Amino acid sequence: MAWRNHSTITEFVLLGLSDNPHIETLLFVFFLGIYILTVTGNLMMLLVIRTDSRLHTPMYFFLSNLSFLDICFSSVTVPKLLKDLLSEKKTISVEGCLTQVFFVFITAGTEAFLLSVMAYDRYAAICHPLLYGQVMSSQFCVKLVLISWCLASFNSVVILLLALNLDFCEAQTIQHYTCELPSLFPLSCSDISINIDILICSILLHGLGTFLPIFFSYARIVSTILSISSTSGRSKAFSTCSSHLIAVTLFFGSGLIRYLMPTSGSSLDMLSSLQYSAVTPLLNPLIYSLKNQEVKAAVRRTLGKILHYLR
Repeated sequence: MAWRNHSTITEFVLLGLSDNPHIETLLFVFFLGIYILTVTGNLMMLLVIRTDSRLHTPMYFFLSNLSFLDICFSSVTVPKLLKDLLSEKKTISVEGCLTQVFFVFITAGTEAFLLSVMAYDRYAAICHPLLYGQVMSSQFCVKLVLISWCLASFNSVVILLLALNLDFCEAQTIQHYTCELPSLFPLSCSDISINIDILICSILLHGLGTFLPIFFSYARIVSTILSISSTSGRSKAFSTCSSHLIAVTLFFGSGLIRYLMPTSGSSLDMLSSLQYSAVTPLLNPLIYSLKNQEVKAAVRRTLGKILHYLR
């Protein structure tokens, strides 16, 4: 029944970021550079963590999974954006649009859970250092990552079912550069009030379910850090968390703006989507490498090995 409802509409037209060919050319070069740097930076993080035995710890295990997710997340939307910036007509099939909706939610949802898991890891390391190795065992870390993927997949299926139940009649233009569920609602000719309520509940449950553990973990972390008498000790403890806090702020801030604010097709909608789907995956490896002495040292060692093999 759901697919029959879509039969009158076979494709959507994406508004895109601009209709000026000269601006589109500049944007293509800009986002191509962002995408190349995103893939390169995150692959470098994966390589460094994989090859350097000093980084075979729970924190860097989660970080390597975050790098993999950032590559996937960016690849869901940016390649299509690049193609459209060079195309006069920006279209996407209904099936392709729904597929993009699904993968946006599964990658973004898994990243939200993973950031929550990483906050718990920092809590265990700082607040219970003597039990850290026992609590964050390899098996437990793998289970946490698998649970993150499973919960995000379940949420993505719910979101996809919402999209499948939408009836599209005449309106074809999506006021956005990519397919996201809030941008599809204005195109529906059926009653979408229940769909919107379910989406908001899903986002709130997902958001609170991942953000509250981060909040409580850092409340305990801050309390523990403040109780440390040594200034250097407090500084070292805080430095291990600052990178993660920046990543959380960038991701959750832009994501909540996009999905909890009314969809208007405004520049704010575009910017918030670009923030979490294109810019944040680029910044994450930079944040973790520039603010982490262990990662910087491991990068130097890895580059030294590569240069040695090339000689």
